[in-house]
Amino acid sequence: MAPAQKLVDKQILKTLVPANALNAENFQELAGKTFVEEISAGRLIFNKGDSDRKSVYVLSGEAELFTEEGTQGNIRGGTPEARHPIANKQPRQVAAKAKSAVSIIRIDTDLLDILLTWDQLSGIEVSDISLEEEDEEDQEGGDWMTRILQSKAFLRIPPANIQQMFMRLQEVSMKSGQTVIQQGDDGDFYYIISRGKAKVTRESATGSSVTLAHLNDGDAFGEEALLSQSKRNASITMESDGLLMRLSKEDFEELLKAPMMNEVAIEEAREMAKSGAVLLDVRLEAEHKAGGIKGSLNIPLFMLRLKAESLDRTKRYICYCATGRRSSAAAYLLSERGFEGYVLKGGLEALPQQATPG
Repeated sequence: MAPAQKLVDKQILKTLVPANALNAENFQELAGKTFVEEISAGRLIFNKGDSDRKSVYVLSGEAELFTEEGTQGNIRGGTPEARHPIANKQPRQVAAKAKSAVSIIRIDTDLLDILLTWDQLSGIEVSDISLEEEDEEDQEGGDWMTRILQSKAFLRIPPANIQQMFMRLQEVSMKSGQTVIQQGDDGDFYYIISRGKAKVTRESATGSSVTLAHLNDGDAFGEEALLSQSKRNASITMESDGLLMRLSKEDFEELLKAPMMNEVAIEEAREMAKSGAVLLDVRLEAEHKAGGIKGSLNIPLFMLRLKAESLDRTKRYICYCATGRRSSAAAYLLSERGFEGYVLKGGLEALPQQATPG
């Protein structure tokens, strides 16, 4: 019988980047899926060319990184360097083997990225759809379609897509107190309030519920779980009887997400940067410091709502992260706010060795 797997010590996991930035709930989920692996001296940890979708950390002992040309460096557990995943570019640019007996963990890169994206989008799952010059009285009695069409979020959507959206929207009658979206559920629909009021709440790890926002006619919500391919980060409950218009995940991606997701490959990004475009790293500060594109601006995704208005609206922004997941959400949020946002296709993992814009 194979020995039982040993879960990673949570205190050690809390020292590792970027897992240490997760909130308590998502950290617990990651910790419950992360196991320690013991490797004897001389054995391979991974080989050059591997695409294993794992972030590997050395907890103790010493690992050697090497290529056909020889040793490229050593990583010793417990050092500042070991707080970051080793040689994390995919496919692997180097091989790694245990120079001494080592303890390592292999974290599923996609799981970690989804948790980070969900975590950093957990402020409010609501689009900022409102008419800036409309007074409160007009908003209360205004037509929801007009508000949608005049919002910044829809300025870049082709008219044909908007027409199709209105044709595909489904009416859903709701009663006061009825839950529209439950925190933790999978994302399935994008919603617009045609008539009625609702509130946004988020439950903390301790079980307490905090009200984040109140919604009215014309407000839209639910897009962030669809953008990040993750679970709902808040609950939406009706505060009155009302009527919602909903768009399926598939229709949202085809009609709304795709036109606002301008992906650029590395060569195009390089040319745009030469012409004044800003490279925007939406990873955490510690991730950026450990290795980002030279000359890029770092605004973590969770700070983007707060800092968006300080950005130059005459500039184009090329968002990037490790995989493209967080940067896709960032580009969409920028587009909602009237910026010209792009996504570096595939993120840093897709970049050839040494191929960085600038």
